[in-house]
Amino acid sequence: MTGRTILAVGGHIGDMDLAAGPLLAQNTLDGGRSVLLALTPGERGHPRLGVAEYKEQKITEARTFAAGIGAEVIVYDDLSDGFLHCTDDVAARLARDIRTIRPDLLLAHWGRSIHTDHEQASLLAERARFLAGLPGWEEDPGAADGPGRRHGVGQLLYTENWEDTDGFLATRYTAVSQRARDLWLEAIGCQAFARGETYGFRYIDYYDAQLITRGCLAGVSHAVALAEGGHGLREV
Repeated sequence: MTGRTILAVGGHIGDMDLAAGPLLAQNTLDGGRSVLLALTPGERGHPRLGVAEYKEQKITEARTFAAGIGAEVIVYDDLSDGFLHCTDDVAARLARDIRTIRPDLLLAHWGRSIHTDHEQASLLAERARFLAGLPGWEEDPGAADGPGRRHGVGQLLYTENWEDTDGFLATRYTAVSQRARDLWLEAIGCQAFARGETYGFRYIDYYDAQLITRGCLAGVSHAVALAEGGHGLREV
């Protein structure tokens, strides 16, 4: 699962940084390309900072985190935290980015969550994957790689997020080396919410412990769990 182009699509900055960050760090260490795409900045998640101020901070944190694990980052900074919807326009925008990035693997939120933005982000990833590979949809058959040429993403998997646990059943584990874990831990420390400075949840401790727990189940030191069938359409 490493050494390829991986695109991780999250509802907010920080979602995939936590749930998929170690895997993305491992992928870059293995010579692959890792891209984080946040559908909103997550700008309404600070109890003391104003929306505009926190939005700017979150985007800076996203860039710092991505640089720390050797990834790229895209933020839809014109879409609003708490108001994400699976519309044709947003799905088409994401599909064009998929055609540009041309990932081998797409990572998305599990389809059932306590956060509606996560549920909508999951639907958007699925819809955009379909559009990106659809013959004749905004397609220029003579175009080189890029938005004008369709791209079928070979694999869509769902990440393990503490807010998206309803029905989540891990169907595979991806090993993460100590070096990748260290890169991720250092990078994620740049994000205020992950450090527990917004509402106090110990995100870094939670996801680091999850790395160890999943590693125990996989028979390795550290691992990330992934699932298939994000909306309960298939059981594995």
